[in-house]
Amino acid sequence: MQLLPVLDNVLYNVQRQGKISFYMTAHGEEATIVGSAAALANDDEVMGQYRELGVLLWRGFSLDNVMAQCLGNEEDTSGKGRQMPVHFGSPEHHFHTISSPLATQIPQAAGVGRCIGRRQVVSLSIRIAMDDAYAKNRPRANPLSMPDFHAGMMLASTIPSPTLFIARNNGFAISTPSSEQYNGDGIASRGPGYGIDTVRVDGNDVLAVMSAVREARRRCLEQGRAVLVEAMSYRVGHHSTSDDSFAYRPRAEVEDRKRIDNPIVRFRLFLEARGWWDADAEAELKASQKAAVMKAFKRSETLKLWELRHLFTDVYGGEEPWNLKEQRQELTGLLKKYGQIYEPWRKELAKFKDAGEDLMGKQ
Repeated sequence: MQLLPVLDNVLYNVQRQGKISFYMTAHGEEATIVGSAAALANDDEVMGQYRELGVLLWRGFSLDNVMAQCLGNEEDTSGKGRQMPVHFGSPEHHFHTISSPLATQIPQAAGVGRCIGRRQVVSLSIRIAMDDAYAKNRPRANPLSMPDFHAGMMLASTIPSPTLFIARNNGFAISTPSSEQYNGDGIASRGPGYGIDTVRVDGNDVLAVMSAVREARRRCLEQGRAVLVEAMSYRVGHHSTSDDSFAYRPRAEVEDRKRIDNPIVRFRLFLEARGWWDADAEAELKASQKAAVMKAFKRSETLKLWELRHLFTDVYGGEEPWNLKEQRQELTGLLKKYGQIYEPWRKELAKFKDAGEDLMGKQ
């Protein structure tokens, strides 16, 4: 749980230096993310939303993997540099690739849960659709306001599907507070209407989250039905590197939440009160993690990007469609015309493994 903010701080600053295009932190939500991951089996399929990096870290996703995805280099074997930073995916870790449109994974998870449940593969018969419950793409439109949520709940309830839905209620839809998102009692009140067992938990208490999700998972497996967990938290960080949250909420409010209800501090105090942790161990852990993160980042900076031709591969199965052929031909023509004579293009092409030669040929 401590590694997540270390990574977030480094990569947030890396984006500010112009070395990656985008980043989203999980500040204030670490307990919900890591606590829920700890309650699952490592081969439970996860259909997540952004800010779920902690789930992958719990499952052994390496720092080199993190850097490869964010920088889009040749070691990004899942996305080949074509996804936005923080849109992770890893078949090895049973983590389905994140997409920016919100709520799309909710009905998908219900369907996948039903499919694998029918095959009676018990260890894989649970799905988690972790969603940034109030972080969305436009004001006043969160995933719980979208048809996908209701379709997914209805599907999971009536099929039925052993799907575990986890909603991170972090209090904001980018700039719109949850108090302006609905008049009802949050997300948990919607579950019973679909006949789905539901629990609301303190999302800043990692042990409470782990306990609630573990019980929810047990019910999914034993009953073969969906369960909804709402974890109440607070988004301490900005929505993304494109956002300045102090334009719509007081800085004092954020600082108070950091001081009063920090999930990492709460867990540290719990450990210290039992003699299991101390300030020296804390300092040593932070220093070692910072060193490991910086080492992985510096190594990743030395690697090349994937060949340009991979812009057009793995998009469709079977024969390449006409529109991709046209796009590849257009790019090839531009590269041949400007690739070696226009200095900005020459510098960019040098970052790729083949400097664009697989498309434009050797010049």
